[in-house]
Parts: sequence; structure tokens; C-alpha cells
Amino acid sequence: MSTDPLRIIFMGTPDFSVPALKLLVEAKHNIVAVYTQPPRPAGRGKKEQKSPIHISAEELGIAVKTPESLKSESEINNFRDLKPDVCVVVAYGQILPQQILDIPPMGCINIHASMLPRWRGAAPIHRAIMAGDKETGISIMQMEEGLDTGPVLTSESINIGDNTNVSELHDELSQLGARLVLATLAGMQSGNIEPDPQDHEKATYAKKIDKSETKINWNNPAANVSAMVRGLYPLAWFELGGDRVRVLLARPTSANGKPGEVLANGPAGLEIACAQGQGAMLIERLQRAGKGPMGWGEFSRGFDVDQHANIGKILG
Repeated sequence: MSTDPLRIIFMGTPDFSVPALKLLVEAKHNIVAVYTQPPRPAGRGKKEQKSPIHISAEELGIAVKTPESLKSESEINNFRDLKPDVCVVVAYGQILPQQILDIPPMGCINIHASMLPRWRGAAPIHRAIMAGDKETGISIMQMEEGLDTGPVLTSESINIGDNTNVSELHDELSQLGARLVLATLAGMQSGNIEPDPQDHEKATYAKKIDKSETKINWNNPAANVSAMVRGLYPLAWFELGGDRVRVLLARPTSANGKPGEVLANGPAGLEIACAQGQGAMLIERLQRAGKGPMGWGEFSRGFDVDQHANIGKILG
């Protein structure tokens, strides 16, 4: 079977998609178009901003398309007219109709950031850390109409470190996904890959992160709070003196006390007890609204620590 450069339609939107696009270009594949979400209002000024993949595609000189939907006959025809051999999808943000999936002779393949069927859905990297998983990975999946239900073409796992946060794991998986999709396309061209159907009974779902999940609950064990802080980085928060304070870096300790009790307040950080008899969290780096990230020492110099974080105080 041929190993000539492929005509590829690339579909993606966030930063996670960028390494795959760049590596496919470096490999001399012909990216005939990039599809991404339309520019959206963002930032304080609510100015429309292009997606990261939109910006990268323009820098690479690739035509960019931003349809609100791919369901109309005109959009389906536009897609068909590009005559793709294959479509590579990475966190695009739209469900592809069957008519689109059927157009490329090699189908549409998706780079998904989990070891399918575990963590199908919108937030697989966050959920893997929050659940305390010891490993995750990348699955290259042949797409079908169901949500991440298609057969797996290739996959590769990596370990999740005890201190790894979602930002670090995101970047590692983004690079792995780029390398693996390139190898997968080569394997598909040479006929060396057999799709492996998923065991749907083992599926778990990684629902989108909701704001209601981001407040720290000190009634949980320290191990769970640690996983939450790392899995939601940098969004996990607690109240201190009426302010919402984000926790950027914290580690579990063996200290014990009443849930939410301040156990220590010193140069090393602020130590807060978790579920009775199940450890505490030593908070080392934080961020107040409107301020930059800072260590506990710097934070405490600009905050009335004696009033709001004195030893024995119970925090909400």
C-alpha cells in the first residue's frame, strides 16, 4: 500500500491540537484545510479571538474554515470537494455527522487523551487525575457517530506522577498524541493496523468540569483533595477572610485535626486538616483574585494571617 503524502483535513481548536498539526506538516503531508471553531469573544474587552489552531494554521499558510455547523448540504459538499484521504480530529468541539465521516476513504480518526474506553467525553485529562488514576494515555480512534465509541487503532499509555497537575499532563499527552497519530497514519497506509472494538461495558465518562466542583471540601481525605487540586489546576479554591483563594501547589501530609482546621502557619506553608484521621494539606502556592501567583510566605505578608489563618481556626 502507498506511503505517499496524504491529503488531510485537520479539525481542532485548542492548544492541545497544535503539536499534531505541526508534526503532520513537518512530515510533508498535504493539509488541504484546517477546520476550527469560529472566533469567540474572550478577555475583559470581549474581543473576538481566533482559536490556537486557527492562529497556527494561518502561520503555516493553511486555509482555515470556521463553520458553525457541518450539517448543511453546502458544508458537506465543501468538505467533499476537498477530496481528503483522511480527516484527523483533535478536540474540535463539534459532533461530526455521519455524512462527513463517510467522505474520506480512510475515514476520520480522533486523537483522544485517555486509554479508551476509560474516560470518554470532554475532560479526560482532568478526570484521570481527579480519580487518582496511576496511568492514562492516548488512543487513536476510528470515529463513528457515538461519543468516543469507535474502534481503537493504536494507543500508548503513560504514568501519572504523584505530583503531576493537569497542565503538565495536558502538554505531555499533546506531544504524545502528535507522534502517535503520525505513526498510526503510516500504519494505516501500509495495512498494518487492525481496528480494535472497545468494550463498552468498561466505559467511563469524563463530563465537563462544572464550577460547582472547584471549591475544596475539607471533609474529604487529603489524598482526594490533592488529586482535586492537581486535576483542576489552577481552579481549586477555598475561602480565606472572605476571599476566594486559588490553590496552585499543595501536598498531603500525615497531620490530623478537624476538617478545615488550621494546623500550622509558617514559612513552609498553610497546613489545613482534611477528613478526620485522613491527613492534611500543606498549601505552598496560592493566588488571590486580581493578584499573581505567590508562595505562602509572600502571600502572608500582604494578608492579615493572624486574623484569618490562625492556628486552630476552622476554614470553610
